[in-house]
Amino acid sequence: MSTVATLVVGQDGSTTKNASSANITSKTDRAIFLNRRRGVDVIIIGGNTARSEPYKRTPAPLIVCSRGSINPVPENPIAQLWNCSPGEAVNKARELFGENILIEGGAAMIVDLVNSGKIDQLELSLTQVTGGENIVDWKLLLSKFKNVEMKQIDDTQFYSAIN
Repeated sequence: MSTVATLVVGQDGSTTKNASSANITSKTDRAIFLNRRRGVDVIIIGGNTARSEPYKRTPAPLIVCSRGSINPVPENPIAQLWNCSPGEAVNKARELFGENILIEGGAAMIVDLVNSGKIDQLELSLTQVTGGENIVDWKLLLSKFKNVEMKQIDDTQFYSAIN
């Protein structure tokens, strides 16, 4: 069983800039992010992520966990809208799709899932960007895991945190 969350943050903890994580990420982070998606059973995101990021195509079924009633990515034929908590979405996705779950939601969703013990592994990328929004205390987030390893590739630090 493996539920992995992925999050990119800037030096100041920004998780978005001008309402998109694309303005926080680096070229190396983007390549690793896209590769990580291959082979998962399902991807879970929140409604805000669905509305602000490009999710028209995904390599696995996409679950949008939102309180809304309209699917924000109707052009993705394998997207589903679930009106439930992130923790409930993880449990339901495991039953319906399999054990390999990738969480690509925003910082609030990931913090909630980490705090509730639903994340087995956190893949956090730290870029050089500053001045964004949706600040997260990434050091505190990493401290919730037993084992944390960091590797530097180009101008990005990649933290892999596992319980």
